[in-house]
Amino acid sequence: MNEKVSAETQNEALKVAKGIQKKGQSKEQTKLIAQGIEKGISEYKKLQKAKARERDKNRKKELKIKQSEQEQLESPAENNKLQARELSAWSLLVLSWFGFLAYLFFT
Repeated sequence: MNEKVSAETQNEALKVAKGIQKKGQSKEQTKLIAQGIEKGISEYKKLQKAKARERDKNRKKELKIKQSEQEQLESPAENNKLQARELSAWSLLVLSWFGFLAYLFFT
């Protein structure tokens, strides 16, 4: 598990370790404490990233569900509009043919 930790995290950990350093504590002990803090920070960040990914997945699932429900609600209305347009187009075509035949018949 040889993971690289960002320089920012290392600096943060070292700053915290120096802040809690006791008198007579050696530099090696402070470095070990800093490494432990660094590991804790990186674990925390991993958990937060995992939680954020999970929230994002759930949000996307909910969005897809809402969109599919909305499409199902809109589909009948759109079909009715499309049918009305087609009906009016065919009606105009038939009416124009009747008009044309009437014109030919009466002239």
